Amino acid sequence: MTIWQYTDAESDVRVDRAGAPMSGLPEWPAPGRPFTAPTERQDRAPRAGRLDRREVPTLVVVQAHADDLAFLGAGTVARMVREGGYDAYLVQTTNDDKCGPTASVGETVLANERETEAVASLLGIRRTFNLGYVNHFLDTVSVAELRARLVFLFRLLRPDVVMTFNPAHPAEQNPDHWVTGQAVEAARWMAGLDKDYPEHLAAGLAPHVVRGRMYWVARAGQAMNRVVDVSDYLETKVEALAAHQAQGTAGSTGRRLRATLAAQGRHIPALGHDDESADRTYVRRFMLAPGADLGARYGMACAEPFLYLDDADADAHEASVAAWVEANAVPTVAP
Repeated sequence: MTIWQYTDAESDVRVDRAGAPMSGLPEWPAPGRPFTAPTERQDRAPRAGRLDRREVPTLVVVQAHADDLAFLGAGTVARMVREGGYDAYLVQTTNDDKCGPTASVGETVLANERETEAVASLLGIRRTFNLGYVNHFLDTVSVAELRARLVFLFRLLRPDVVMTFNPAHPAEQNPDHWVTGQAVEAARWMAGLDKDYPEHLAAGLAPHVVRGRMYWVARAGQAMNRVVDVSDYLETKVEALAAHQAQGTAGSTGRRLRATLAAQGRHIPALGHDDESADRTYVRRFMLAPGADLGARYGMACAEPFLYLDDADADAHEASVAAWVEANAVPTVAP
């Protein structure tokens, strides 16, 4: 059934469904600028950077704040991308509005977002997804909502490995960290089931089990069972940490120390004569110290620790069943 029709093929007079002329309307076709508010849906060209997945191993990193990855796993991600051929994606759960010395909340969010993109580019991460929850209040967010968004991303990106906070969170005081870890663990499991979020399946996303989990050792006392040698990626890690100027914990600390000493009429020659040198000197001396100490125990210049888990137990179960079947199955005798 047509909604409108022309009364005359040669004319441009439109009529309604009853056949009555419709007057006072814009010329057909519709004007190039739709009569809509800027926030309403409008036709537009495809957004640059559309997801174009390749059939290679995939890593998804889920952090709570802009500098989590830089501190805890930048060298490992760079190594996995460059040596392991991984496609890497980054998901950030909060908007970082409480983190940084910038003048306003809005400036803080924007600065952290830009610096996160800079670090992602440095490490070879293909795309970043910002979920935008309020910083330090992730424990007030609907767990079901956060989990659903992560299930969607895991089914979309289909990672072989996910990297995030330890969901058991011993000694962890930051709610954003432990909520992120727990949501990732639940979503990782649920993404592989075929009855949860059937709308995903209707949209063409298949269930997907994330088999490998790399949990950061974010606090003293958290478990670890893997040590990654990142000796060849020291400068990459330095640059990743130095990029986070807004956070201040690493990136801008060197320049602020240098300025404080200058105001006192003192200086430390090792900090150099400019802010960039001061920042990187501070990062190398203090931010890399834990990794250097850990690496020294294993003959490495720098190391990053993880608690690594996978589905080896499920594989062993399936192998046991398969072996039992092969050992005991006999041909069926026709009646």
